[in-house]
Amino acid sequence: MDFARLIRDIPDFPKPGVHFKDFSPLLADGAAFGSAVAAMAAPWRGAGLHAAAGIEARGFILGAAVARELGIGFVPLRKPGKLPGVVHEVSYALEYGHDRLQAQSDALPGGARVLIVDDVLATGGTLAAAAELVEGLGATLAGAAVLLELTALGGRARWRRESPLLATLRY
Repeated sequence: MDFARLIRDIPDFPKPGVHFKDFSPLLADGAAFGSAVAAMAAPWRGAGLHAAAGIEARGFILGAAVARELGIGFVPLRKPGKLPGVVHEVSYALEYGHDRLQAQSDALPGGARVLIVDDVLATGGTLAAAAELVEGLGATLAGAAVLLELTALGGRARWRRESPLLATLRY
């Protein structure tokens, strides 16, 4: 399926100079959304995964759907102040500022094999922080799946892990 036709560029969002990739039209098309989720999940079938960890916010949409497709649990990786209880936190830089990710300290059992899921791989800071967060929880990082990779921004170079990083679409 041609997913690219359902992804539009929004210039200067969320700030000048950033070209936001809006995949809302893909989500609104039931067949395309289902096909995209199936394509993201396919390489991970039989990988012995315990959970998918989705990065706030658009990674929640894809991460939960991929988890359901694979028959595994879902763990949200959130911005600060959104989770109750004791949390583990990682700070990181983005292409347009700084941020932090948190997960509940007991979200994953030690040694659980986890797939990180997000919408876009841009400069790689968010995905690298998510990997650090998952590993900091005592889980085993199986790899990462993203819907879109913006290759010109070189984010893949920040992955620096032996586990695979797979993109469904590359721009």
